[in-house]
Amino acid sequence: MKVLAIDQGTTGTKAFTLDGSGVFTKVASFQHKQIYPQSGWVEHDAEQLLSHITSCIKKAGKVDSIGITNQGETIVAWDKESGKPVYNAIVWQDDRTKNIIEEFKATGAQALTQHKAGLPLDPYFSASKFRWILDHVPESRILLSAGRLRLGTSDAYFLDRLTGTFATDVTTASRTSLMSLDSLQWDDELCDLFGVPRVCLPEIRSTTGPFGMIGKTPITANLVDQQAALFGHGCINVGDAKITFGTGAFALALAGHARPLKNDSGLLPTIAWQIGQQPPLFAVDGGVYNAASAVNWAKNLGLFNDYEEINSFKPESALARGLVFVPALSGLACPHWDRAASGLWLGMGLDTTRQDMMQAVLEGIALRAQEVVRAMDRLSEKGSFISIDGGLSDNRYFGQFLANALNRKVVVAGSADLTALGTARMSMIGAGAKSLPPLPKPMHSFEPIEPISAKLLSRFDIAVIRSKGWKNF
Repeated sequence: MKVLAIDQGTTGTKAFTLDGSGVFTKVASFQHKQIYPQSGWVEHDAEQLLSHITSCIKKAGKVDSIGITNQGETIVAWDKESGKPVYNAIVWQDDRTKNIIEEFKATGAQALTQHKAGLPLDPYFSASKFRWILDHVPESRILLSAGRLRLGTSDAYFLDRLTGTFATDVTTASRTSLMSLDSLQWDDELCDLFGVPRVCLPEIRSTTGPFGMIGKTPITANLVDQQAALFGHGCINVGDAKITFGTGAFALALAGHARPLKNDSGLLPTIAWQIGQQPPLFAVDGGVYNAASAVNWAKNLGLFNDYEEINSFKPESALARGLVFVPALSGLACPHWDRAASGLWLGMGLDTTRQDMMQAVLEGIALRAQEVVRAMDRLSEKGSFISIDGGLSDNRYFGQFLANALNRKVVVAGSADLTALGTARMSMIGAGAKSLPPLPKPMHSFEPIEPISAKLLSRFDIAVIRSKGWKNF
């Protein structure tokens, strides 16, 4: 068996093939335009994304099945007859709906979204983005009246255009704030809350579909990028966890077949995946808005010129020397869910160098991830190690500091493209494979050498609190 995995991500689209012996080969890669109409707004050209997916399929040649992974909360609205989007795709990072969200919070609506969807009210999720389209794009209302409007996460748009199948999967639907985690279907109360017509939404299917045919080739898997990465890490047991350090940092831990209990941890119960008609597997999820995006921001500031410069620093951490950075450049996600928080350095003096500042940036990203894992440890079974991937996993200083902060072994996964690898393996399952090829061996690992003391961790906690205080002025 040979399958094609398409990883349609925030900054680009990549495609890989995987065969039964485990040979994993990159076949195509495309970058797409980032559109920033206003401060806090982030958009993509949905047709450009689709054209890149189509090019990936052509370059791959003959395969037995296809799996596609998507950005998650990014949405598209389009005409079901012409297939033309009525507006650019609104990306998961976009915060244009923060005022709508605050209005909902003021009415106490968050209790409903947390009870049914397991999600807090936040512009991050898809529902308020759909509402924005209906409120601000006149063509959407015209198409709605004519029965021609389709609203979906980006995967539903791709599937509709590629195969004529208007569907999404449970992992993606669980990120919208419109799906009940109990029924795994769109919820009328949630749709009414956000003013999203249920008739415009796609059918929700299991992660292994089916999702239609492209010619004679079936699409046998469709899922969110972070869940795909979780599967690509080989996480299959309760307590297994991974962190992907991409644009943001996303931690997931498997929680079993029962929905995680309600809690005040700030973690999000979500669907890890559902294979065929089997019961869904749940996970707990915690996101950090800024990881690689914070590093790139620091590079643009001139804090470093080459990535090799930031692989090693002074033996003593910036945190231990009193310098702290909170990477809340897009606000704070889990466990705080505070979009008003701001990026913050504390402890700078006349002797602070740009190297010191950059060291604090890397440590701040690791410490935000530590906050999320600390919340996970209070809620679910704790694994003996955490597997990491993404660009920052290549940075040895970062990996060691993270292990110290977590006081846990950190394993760097054996592939830099675990999202695509997990998608490919899920596609094999959807295509009927009886067994899967072995996963690549880990590249290396970090054991905690000098666990960071509770006192130093509290220093970061205090800095996080101060990063929230700006909105009071």
